Amino acid sequence: MDYSKFLEHNFDVKEWVNNAFRTQKEPNVSKDQYATTLVMKLQMFIQEVNNVIEEASQQAIQNLPRVMRELDAVKQEASLLQDQMKSVKHDIQKVEHDTAQSMQMLLKLDVIKSRMSSAAEALQEADNWTTLSTDVEDVFHSQDVADITTKLSRMQNCLQMLVDTPDYADRCQHLEKLKNRLEAMLSPQLISAFNNQSIEAARNYTKMFADIDRLPQLYKYYHKCHKTSLLADWKDLLQSKGDNTLKEWLTEYYDQLLSTWHAQMKWCQQVFSDPLPIVCELITETLATLDPPLASCFATYLQGKEPLLALIEIKQITDRFSHSLEQAVDAAMDSNISEHFSSMEKMLMSIYAPYRGYIAKYKSLEEISLANSLNKIALDHEDVFETVQLLAASVNKLFAVAKDADDRCQQLTNGSGYCFLLISLQSYFQSYCKEFRRVLTNIKEKSKTTQFTEEDEEWANFQQSLRIIQTCGELIMHLDDLDTVIISSILHTIGKYVVPLTPEKEISRHRFWGTHSSLQSHASLLLSSRVDLDDLEQFVINLEKGETPSVVSEIKKDFCKLSEEVHKFAFEIVFGPLKRYLVDLSSMEMWTSRSAGGALTSDLPTFSLSPQEYITKIGQYMMTLPQHLEPFTMQDNPAVLVALKHGRLPYTDETDVPEHTADLWLESIARGTMHFYAEEILKIHELSPHATKQLITDIDYLCNVLDDLGLRASDNIIHIEELLKATPDDYPDVSEQMPQRMTHAISSMRNIDL
Repeated sequence: MDYSKFLEHNFDVKEWVNNAFRTQKEPNVSKDQYATTLVMKLQMFIQEVNNVIEEASQQAIQNLPRVMRELDAVKQEASLLQDQMKSVKHDIQKVEHDTAQSMQMLLKLDVIKSRMSSAAEALQEADNWTTLSTDVEDVFHSQDVADITTKLSRMQNCLQMLVDTPDYADRCQHLEKLKNRLEAMLSPQLISAFNNQSIEAARNYTKMFADIDRLPQLYKYYHKCHKTSLLADWKDLLQSKGDNTLKEWLTEYYDQLLSTWHAQMKWCQQVFSDPLPIVCELITETLATLDPPLASCFATYLQGKEPLLALIEIKQITDRFSHSLEQAVDAAMDSNISEHFSSMEKMLMSIYAPYRGYIAKYKSLEEISLANSLNKIALDHEDVFETVQLLAASVNKLFAVAKDADDRCQQLTNGSGYCFLLISLQSYFQSYCKEFRRVLTNIKEKSKTTQFTEEDEEWANFQQSLRIIQTCGELIMHLDDLDTVIISSILHTIGKYVVPLTPEKEISRHRFWGTHSSLQSHASLLLSSRVDLDDLEQFVINLEKGETPSVVSEIKKDFCKLSEEVHKFAFEIVFGPLKRYLVDLSSMEMWTSRSAGGALTSDLPTFSLSPQEYITKIGQYMMTLPQHLEPFTMQDNPAVLVALKHGRLPYTDETDVPEHTADLWLESIARGTMHFYAEEILKIHELSPHATKQLITDIDYLCNVLDDLGLRASDNIIHIEELLKATPDDYPDVSEQMPQRMTHAISSMRNIDL
């Protein structure tokens, strides 16, 4: 039996018992017998443990006196040691006190010795400088470049010890002249070694220039030799490929530069200790001194072409070259990544230098391109039906152009021009809204010619206006989709550069390291203005904070206003007949009549009066509204709902759109009718008692019609009816809680003094 489990800190009795029964090795023995056996074994084990504890206790008791004696001995020795340490400390303090003056003297003597050694060494070096200066002319006459290099190197070492001498500047100038003589002597052989790619000779010259601290001059010779060859190849390429397009010979020259980079890296690795920045500088200087420069070649190529599309075509070639060059740099990159950043950045800046001037004008170029595309979208026609169809068809075309602009921004600016693009898109959509309003005005003018004709023509006009409303809804829906696409594009192209990348994670992105943020390092390849760089970074940071905000919010406001204008236009079409019935209400002769037809008196009860013709026509028109509205609004049309949500109908509250838009239309028309009816009533100058009863009858009729439609009368109509029904004696009490404008107007027309 394994008793080690009892020693564990997390010992569980139930688990141990269950495990003991699970591992029972005698299957023929019953569980009771097995349990009895386990109990017996545990009791025996307990007895054994008790015996062991008892023996250990006895031994501890027997050993305790000896332990006490040993502790006393250790205590005495510790006390003795403490006394000895105090004595040693006192002796040390005494020695320090007695020898302090001597130590100070020794330190002063050591300083004197060091200064004398330095002075002796300086005198020796000065003597060496004098000797070397005297011998250097003889060495130059011997033309032995190795001996000359050695002499100049020794003179350079001597000069380091003579920094504080009065004639130090003259000696430096003299040494530089000697170095220039040696460099002039070596330049023909040096150029020959670089041109012939002689590794051994180049190594020797590299060592010589390193000894005299002239390696930068050596690199200049190297750059000059190969740059001259590359510039000559550029001119030959232009002359031989003059009939071809820019894309073809630019591709060929980029391939030649890439091939040169690989070949020179392989050669320089055998000659120079750090070849990468040297070869990068060669490519940088070559691209910067091309004759004619790439910028002028681009300008010639773009003549007569769509600027943005043509730039994208040639930039794709440049991007491929840049990407290939970066991959080559990654393969050759060593651990000194930060040291190589400057040369790599300069090379990339020279590659994209021809594009920065065009990116600075990107906003205007994009605005021109968008304006040209907008001019190609037909919106107007002589026939109203055809015009409405053109407006509907323009939505997909409009946003296809906008998405093409988004693609152009990514391809041409690598996402760095999004601040410019959004301004261009805003101008583009504003121009579209302006054209939309112009077309809408034309439709209104054409609709006025049919305003006083057949009712069927009015409902046909309403159907056309509803189709325009659907177009507005589609504009808003497409704009929300475009907003999502643009935000995704921004975060995908440049959002990832807001957090600086680390060399360990992405070596291939070394272009984005340095003192600036990674986004600014990325964008600086194409953006030359520091203000533009800061604005872009702040724009992306704001975009990534919390919930992603809309980037086309201003455009959406214009579309919502447009939707509201179209809703108002549609409302005016439906409301037009009702308005015509009410427009002359206040000037009707009925209101001043003392009786009906000259036969009846004003004592007739109200229920005996019939509603007048104007109000019955209104009632009949309103009762037919549901059947006219239902076919246009019953279908499930999300665009209409979106347009209605963002373009409120007149006389409706800014609440959620109901399930059936026909109900909202009916409510809007009814409220408009009641509002206009109430205003026309308040314009009446005088009401006879009979006319008052007639007006109450007309209002009751309208309220009954509204009740049949499932609508309630407005507060103004209810208040007017109550004021008309009130007797002159009760009028002040009734009018107490009502608007003063209304109470004064009705009291005036009824000749009731307040």
